[in-house]
Amino acid sequence: MKSASHPALQNRLLALLPENETHVILPALEPVDLPRGFVIVGADAPIEHVYFICSGIGSVVTVAAETQRAEAGMFGREGFAPTSAGVGGTISVQEVLIQVEGHGFRMPLKVVTEALSTHPTFANLLARFIQAFSAQISYTALSNITCQVDERLARWLLMCHDRVDGDEIALTHDFISLMLGVRRPSVTTALHVLEGRKLIQAERGRITIRDRKGMQDFAARTYGKPEEEYRRLIGEF
Repeated sequence: MKSASHPALQNRLLALLPENETHVILPALEPVDLPRGFVIVGADAPIEHVYFICSGIGSVVTVAAETQRAEAGMFGREGFAPTSAGVGGTISVQEVLIQVEGHGFRMPLKVVTEALSTHPTFANLLARFIQAFSAQISYTALSNITCQVDERLARWLLMCHDRVDGDEIALTHDFISLMLGVRRPSVTTALHVLEGRKLIQAERGRITIRDRKGMQDFAARTYGKPEEEYRRLIGEF
């Protein structure tokens, strides 16, 4: 019987592995602390390890130049990164870093590549996550084009909320500015809008979600579909 006590099984993908694959995959995992700002892989850099987060939030950032950076998507315990490794890739086009500290496990790329060909459920779960993640990225693009900053912020905070325990999220204005690709004053104004609607409470380095349903209504155009796709393909977060 699979031991639910193994800490790696806090990751949703690893928890869905059948017993015969769990016995092979779990011993290949190395536990890692993931402090804020930790770079899993740089843009256009070789992939050395694949990370399965158990707590915290990671960001996939598109980098055009040192001063031109924006988040393409985020992931937590529901997935893995870098996603290109899930289809045999060896280079990450984007930078992947930790935005909310946590912990997880990593596996050498060579071991992952071998497991993709010998463990069908493992390969299928990684492929399903890549599909769900691509849906998220497409809605991020839609949000960036069609939504005001306060709506984009509402969606982004909901996505963060999906990936943490409780209603408090450790985030700074500067980091939100980087992730949304907007100036810091725009973030401050957007936070004031959400606070004025009593949707959140913003304090130094911390944001508390007060009215999740109200946030969902506010961000309705761009939040929900990617989350439905994940549930359809894999299950609950």
